Amino acid sequence: MLGLSTASHTPPARTPVWVLGEALMDCMAQPDGSLVPHLGGSPYNLALATALQGASVGFVAPFSTDTFGQALLDHLQANHARSLLPRSAWPTSLAVVQVHEGQPSYGFYRDNVADRDYQVADVVALLEASPPGVLHTGSLMAMPPEHHKVLQIVAAAKRLGWIISVDVNLRLRVAHDVPAYLQAVREVAALADWLKASDEDLELLGFAEVSLANASSLATHWMAQGCSRVALTFGAQGAYLQVGDAHAQGAAPVVDVKDTVGAGDTFWGSCLADWVRHDTLNNNSLAMQRVPETLQRALVAAAINCSRVGCQPPDIATLDAAL
Repeated sequence: MLGLSTASHTPPARTPVWVLGEALMDCMAQPDGSLVPHLGGSPYNLALATALQGASVGFVAPFSTDTFGQALLDHLQANHARSLLPRSAWPTSLAVVQVHEGQPSYGFYRDNVADRDYQVADVVALLEASPPGVLHTGSLMAMPPEHHKVLQIVAAAKRLGWIISVDVNLRLRVAHDVPAYLQAVREVAALADWLKASDEDLELLGFAEVSLANASSLATHWMAQGCSRVALTFGAQGAYLQVGDAHAQGAAPVVDVKDTVGAGDTFWGSCLADWVRHDTLNNNSLAMQRVPETLQRALVAAAINCSRVGCQPPDIATLDAAL
């Protein structure tokens, strides 16, 4: 138990949450130089975290027909999320992860990989055939030249009434042209209705005075850009959440941290799940009332994930029991 107030349980919502992004293998570097593969990718982790908390989740990127792709797909489906595009013969993307003092650093292999093997028209057709919900993207999908496809898909989704969620989640080490990458991220983020960014993201984007104490001022930039919901995370310090004019900040619960892989994905996935489960997509007033509870649930979910090795988000029963 993490000593926080009890949250009510609501039946799973059927509002779709679709995730457009990478699914890859995190190859964890060991002290002896060997690599141990784990299922990963920020959007993939978010899809799992959101589905485990009762949302109806679809993954909008192909899984490879290789062994890794099969493992990623099996795990997604076992956690009640769906794959929405056909499999790809291209290989699964790889990330080499080195963890130092609990903090991961990444190197990526992203050329001709399965999760980039899709056509804009196919994704738009899926969006047109579904009731509108939340379309989440960001991370490596915001990197040139992939971001051109993402911009087209997001623009179409907005016309169809979908809410756009973006996790900035910058990964400069994989960028061939850092200024072009940062500009691409800004272009994708400019279309966001809901946005999450970490303290590291904010610093890399050039924001000054990046701290939890200054979070309200930092969020003003994104709200002025058109976002109605903004989450800013500050690692062990905690996080800030703003919906309309309502906002709250909270400290991260103290746990025995194994590592922080997937903590931000779990945090934001919890926010998305909470909003769809309580039917607040087009009800900012209700979402504003729930800001303290939404933030509390997200902080606890992320803390539980950090108490486990790799990205292992809690299911809703585990989260409810910890509150």
